[in-house]
Amino acid sequence: MAEVLVVTSKIKKLIKEQGMRTSADVIEALSQMVEAKAKEAVERAKAAGKKTVQASDLA
Repeated sequence: MAEVLVVTSKIKKLIKEQGMRTSADVIEALSQMVEAKAKEAVERAKAAGKKTVQASDLA
């Protein structure tokens, strides 16, 4: 399992509030998605000559 980049308790609570249960692999999958998106944002910021990743780089 890779490093967890999301708050497990918050994700489980969010899903539970929707009347659903959380499977064991959801947290790892979300963490992988967050990591990939963050890396993409870093590349966009670098390509734009910036040293700070901004919300607009996540698009």
